[in-house]
Amino acid sequence: MSIIAHRVEGEGPPLLLLNGIAMSIVSWGPIAEGLAQRFRVIRCDLRGQLMSPGARAGLSAHLRDLLALLDDLEVDRAHVVGTSFGGVIGALLAARFPGRVESLVSIASTAAFDRGMAVEIGRWRIACEEILEGAPGSRLAEIIEPAAYSETYLESHREERARSRKAMEALPNTWFADLITLMDSTRGVDLEAEIDQIRCPTLIAAAQQDAFIPQSRCRALAEKISGARFEIIPGAGHAVVVEDPEGVLRLIRSFLRSIG
Repeated sequence: MSIIAHRVEGEGPPLLLLNGIAMSIVSWGPIAEGLAQRFRVIRCDLRGQLMSPGARAGLSAHLRDLLALLDDLEVDRAHVVGTSFGGVIGALLAARFPGRVESLVSIASTAAFDRGMAVEIGRWRIACEEILEGAPGSRLAEIIEPAAYSETYLESHREERARSRKAMEALPNTWFADLITLMDSTRGVDLEAEIDQIRCPTLIAAAQQDAFIPQSRCRALAEKISGARFEIIPGAGHAVVVEDPEGVLRLIRSFLRSIG
C-alpha cells in the first residue's frame, strides 16, 4: 500500500505530476485542474514533502514510493510531468522503468546539479538549520525567492508572497528537517549515465529567467535524450509552474496532443 499522500482527479489516461523540492500538491492547482479535463491526474507529495512527512534518503527510494503508488491505483503506464527535483525523479523513472512511463515532460530541470546549484541549495539548507534553531520560517522564503522567481513576478505579487511567507512561519519544524534531508539527497545527482535509456516521447522545457537551473542545462538534457523536444517558457523564473500555470498548461497540452 502506498504511504505517500496523493490526490486523484479527472478521468482518462493516467498523468502523474511530480513536485519541485519545496512544493506540495497544491502548487499544481490550475495546471492539475486543466489537465483533469482530459486525463486522470495524480498529484502526490514525495516522502519528506508537506503531506508526506518523513524524508527518505536517496532518489531510488522515491522511485519505489512512486511505483507503489501507481500499483495501488492500478496504473500500468502514465504520462509523467515533473518540475525541478520532480523532473529529476521523472527522468529516472523513465530511464529505469520504461514500461511504466508513457511520456515525459521535464520542466526547469537537469541531468546533474552543478557547483552553482549546489551552492544555492547550501544556502537554503543553512536557512533551514537557522529555523530549527529558532529563526522564523519566513527566513527560508527570503533566501529561496530570488532564485525561484523572476523579479517581475516578485514585484507584481508582493501581497501573495507575503502571505506565503506568513504561511511558512506556521509550518512545523519537522517540515524544515525533512527538507534538509531532501536537499541532501541532491548531492552528487548525475543522471548522465542513464539518460540515454529514456525511449518515450519527451519534452524538456526551460524557464527563460530561471536563476537556479539555466536554460543551457535544460537544453543539454534535451540533447542527451533521443528525439526529445526542447521549449523555452518566456518571462518566468524557476518556479514557472507557479508563475505561469497557464503557459505551462498550454505547453503540456500541446505536447500531449502531438503524440496522440
